[in-house]
Amino acid sequence: MFRFILTTFRGKHRLQMLWGYSKKRLLDFFASFFGILALTPLFLTVAIAIKATSKGPVFYWQKRVGWDCKEFDFPKFRSMRTDSDEVREKLMASNQHGSEGVTFKMKNDPRVTSIGRFIRKYSIDELPQLWCVLIGEMSLVGPRPPLPSEVARYSKEQKMRLMAIPGLTGIWQVSGRSEIPFEEQFAMDMNYIMNYSMRLDISILLKTIPAVLKSKGAY
Repeated sequence: MFRFILTTFRGKHRLQMLWGYSKKRLLDFFASFFGILALTPLFLTVAIAIKATSKGPVFYWQKRVGWDCKEFDFPKFRSMRTDSDEVREKLMASNQHGSEGVTFKMKNDPRVTSIGRFIRKYSIDELPQLWCVLIGEMSLVGPRPPLPSEVARYSKEQKMRLMAIPGLTGIWQVSGRSEIPFEEQFAMDMNYIMNYSMRLDISILLKTIPAVLKSKGAY
């Protein structure tokens, strides 16, 4: 995000935005630190449930693309079978974003485990990413980090969304989540980047809780 600011804005406005992102980092650090401490009992409960209901590791790690096209290790509580990546190719025809879509979304995905459906419904599977927020690879709010295979299909314009630190939640996560086509997701992300403010971040964070509880578009 900082490179985007430096190359896009000038003078006083640039300094204001840089100060805004310094405050954003402070919020990210302290909120993720205390969030991890407070949620430790939930993390342990979910870990036990995953191990008790399916074979495989508790966490699922992926390479994701973050700020300035840099890849990083992205954790989730495992909600799918261990062969989910291999099976995905066979399910592309059922992609609700189109068989040629940049992103893959599917209701009633057969790869999802029993406990996985519950933790995905309420986005509990995403909570390990608080670690990424703590160490600065992600932010509480920002565009969601894509897979390298998705970025490979981006147009030059679409790669502009990588000029922001990726977020645990974001503008389209509180507006319909997986039900929103990729083109609309991109437009929302760019609107967020161009109009960033601490007030906007707080607004999105406050909207995230009811959006998660409603679980609209969570699959």
